[in-house]
Amino acid sequence: MGDRRCYSGRVAEGLYGPGFYPQPNEWTCGPFALKHALLALGRMVDVNEISATARTHWWSGTNEIQLARAARAFECDLVLERSADAEQARKILVKHLREQTPVLLCVDEWSHWITVLRSEDRRFVVVDSTDDPLLSVCTWPQLRNWWRYHDTDYVKENPPTLYDLMAVAPRFRTTVKADFSVDRVKFLRRPENRKLARHWNEYLEDLLEICKPPSVRIAEPLSMGEFLRRHQELLLTRVVYWHGDIHREEVGRVLRDLRFVSETYGLVIPSAMSRRALADLAILISIWACSQRGVDAMFGSPGADARPEAKPVKRKRSKA
Repeated sequence: MGDRRCYSGRVAEGLYGPGFYPQPNEWTCGPFALKHALLALGRMVDVNEISATARTHWWSGTNEIQLARAARAFECDLVLERSADAEQARKILVKHLREQTPVLLCVDEWSHWITVLRSEDRRFVVVDSTDDPLLSVCTWPQLRNWWRYHDTDYVKENPPTLYDLMAVAPRFRTTVKADFSVDRVKFLRRPENRKLARHWNEYLEDLLEICKPPSVRIAEPLSMGEFLRRHQELLLTRVVYWHGDIHREEVGRVLRDLRFVSETYGLVIPSAMSRRALADLAILISIWACSQRGVDAMFGSPGADARPEAKPVKRKRSKA
């Protein structure tokens, strides 16, 4: 991590890096789809690195050969499977998703790449980089109609219908995998949680410094929920006291978001590391408080300008 908090090279709105945010153009859906698959596997890769490796072009976009090249560069293989039967295609897709292997689909008659992360009761969690918010839930009929491809290159009249998928199989040992359930996706799709989705990678990076992946070797692991149950009041009280111009609700929201990301990846805190984790979390929240509200001069330092509080948005009444 080093001095990542001092200077990260990101633009103000965080529209670079591995977070969940819309693609800025029409031709980078392939790199975005692979980026989201890698993020589900716990690998944080900038989409610009993927685009450069795949040699994405503004005119032709990214085909499956280019995506496979990029995947290999980041220690993954793209496993292509084809079916001419919709139900058989669904079973193959569900099999990969049950193994927590993200899958890339080329939809809209092989013109756009999306990522599928989970199957749950014939519903599918989909990441579409042209949508906002990106994460959504599709029923099987919706996904089937979106996915199917009519192979007019083979025959013009009554072309065969094909279903192609590319499973992103990691070569590395995956210590963390995201569990994007339907309920979690519905939570992330709320307007008030859009900032969490767009800055997902920042939360995950920091949590991987504080927490550990689940393991049978960890004695008495604590989930983030249990850890905060024991220590959240102390964190809230002391950060609010020492900063002086931050509200409990704001600090509580950041802690809630950290818990949400932690539980999505199943991260835990070994009981033997709980004191260090508490110190790390207190420092992290304090730095966030200073970036959110600024800080007065102290001990000879010049201080930072305080930011004005965001004004609540007034809702317009609909006319009857």
